[in-house]
Amino acid sequence: MPELTGVHHVALTVTDVDRSVPWYERVLGFSTIGREDQDESGVRKVFLRGPGLGITLTLVQHPVTGGALFDERRPGLDHLTFTVPTVESLRAWTDRLAEHGVTFSPIAEESTAPGTAVIALRDPDGIQLVLWVDKAAEK
Repeated sequence: MPELTGVHHVALTVTDVDRSVPWYERVLGFSTIGREDQDESGVRKVFLRGPGLGITLTLVQHPVTGGALFDERRPGLDHLTFTVPTVESLRAWTDRLAEHGVTFSPIAEESTAPGTAVIALRDPDGIQLVLWVDKAAEK
């Protein structure tokens, strides 16, 4: 079988890159590493990199989105999960999210993965993001 060697990027469709990019930068600490303001089809893309992440997160705004917010019950993305190194860092994230007025779930064990701790939140388009720590693998 041919080999896969990693994930290069994840692209999320958003309704407004001008609203979403500052949120990802301010709340999650991402930095803009590039942008394609509009190609011939009217698509706008912003390329972000998070501290410690080896992949690029691309936020894509299509000219016609229908104005609907994200719904994980439709085919496509269900959620995007980021790992954090320790439960203590997960607690620090709850402080940061609260400071930025972001609604999030309490720290809890992921029901399908004993020995983990997670919090869930949503970006400005309602895309569910999860912060995850495997307590057995804490650094």
